[in-house]
Amino acid sequence: MNKKELLVLLEEFNHFHPGKVLGQNFLIDNNLLDFIIRTADPQPGEIILEVGPGFGALTRKLLDAGAEVFSIEFDYRICDFLRKHTLPGNFHLIEGDACQVSFTDFLPPGKPFRSVANLPYSISSIFLARLLEMETPPLNMLFMLQKEMGMRLASGPGTRNYGSLSVRTQLLYDVKLLRTVPPQVFFPQPEVESAIVQFKLKSEIPDMESRLQVNELAKVMFAQKRKQIFKPLLGFYDQQAVENALAELSISREARAGDFSADIYLKLARLLNQ
Repeated sequence: MNKKELLVLLEEFNHFHPGKVLGQNFLIDNNLLDFIIRTADPQPGEIILEVGPGFGALTRKLLDAGAEVFSIEFDYRICDFLRKHTLPGNFHLIEGDACQVSFTDFLPPGKPFRSVANLPYSISSIFLARLLEMETPPLNMLFMLQKEMGMRLASGPGTRNYGSLSVRTQLLYDVKLLRTVPPQVFFPQPEVESAIVQFKLKSEIPDMESRLQVNELAKVMFAQKRKQIFKPLLGFYDQQAVENALAELSISREARAGDFSADIYLKLARLLNQ
């Protein structure tokens, strides 16, 4: 869908005005849309979770490839539009807030799934965190995100953008920022650049208890990320446990939160919670 086609559609659809609060920036570059589809490579019969389908530009291409698509949409106006325009039987619309709905209420139980979406900026971090908290998270994900968020998720230890969500994400996924995207490919144009980010689930991921322990540890350490880690850790863990864990992993007391990979966070969390 190009800009001209979108403007005609918006005019016909009750003079629809995209909601800034909802982060409604519709993709109008067909070449970029084709890149997303080629990269995602949807397969017939596979389950894909989408958020913010808008008027269905990406959704239709996923459906045309034969994927079974579950799309979560918050805006009732867009939900009305999608219901009125016939889509294949492999399309499932969930009207609700992606930051609150229970994915297990509508995703087929026990079946693997992927997630592909042009995510609204306002919900990206919350939505991603919810996926990370699933017992069985998506096999992989491909998201259009705000560039700053994409850099944050893909950055490694020792970099400015590395943070708590980076650790939590990289504990489960290999993350790669594929390309940056200028504002001109959207209508209306956002005020910032975007990025397409790919997430591939690791062959082995920690159990849920360990993941929760890492989440808590990362939260503690990055709350005071410029401070040396020893004192902040003492506020939440037994001193002897902290000393023993740092010694076993050969970690200096003067180290800081951003110095360690997700794997080190996992080892440290397990030692602190023995």
